[in-house]
Amino acid sequence: MFTGIIEELGTIEAVEQLADSARLRVRGPLVTSDAVHGASIAVNGVCLTVVELAEGAFTADVMQETLDRSALGGLGAGDRVNLERPVRLQDRLGGHVVQGHVDGVGTVASRTPGEKWEVVRVALPAGLRRYVVEKGSITVDGISLTVSAVGPDWFEVSLIPTTLELTTLGTKQPGAPVNLEVDVLAKYVENLLQHSTSEESA
Repeated sequence: MFTGIIEELGTIEAVEQLADSARLRVRGPLVTSDAVHGASIAVNGVCLTVVELAEGAFTADVMQETLDRSALGGLGAGDRVNLERPVRLQDRLGGHVVQGHVDGVGTVASRTPGEKWEVVRVALPAGLRRYVVEKGSITVDGISLTVSAVGPDWFEVSLIPTTLELTTLGTKQPGAPVNLEVDVLAKYVENLLQHSTSEESA
């Protein structure tokens, strides 16, 4: 489990395309400082498993299912990525509960600069709108953010200078894909209500 508080901006060192998967080598000295083989590290919000470690970098395999459901397949050598280690039980939950399971890929639609912040609008893929509410939580490329506005097929987030400086959202331009994970609590509530209604009508 993660919190969506990015620890480090890493760099993709290499991408190896395989028949039905890909292998990424990612440089991240901080997140690898206490990593071991089999550890989890979130890369742009996708929970990946460390299979190799070497001098501040790690290698992870990305299955076809993950490539199909996320924007990881579009990464290349030199691209910057948001990195986060799993939360420890004694840590403060600074963001919200993030699983590292991407629900869909959105697209940066626009950026509106403010005096000290920037409003970013993201186009939502079909099927995710019902999980997004104003002032609710959403994960964008692994970053825990608060929804500041929502429309029929988009939402907006207001980014503070720290987020702009320390994450990939500081530089992503309109048209760029972003991994989205909606609040897992919303999905559980929906599932419980659906089953409750089905049982009552049976």
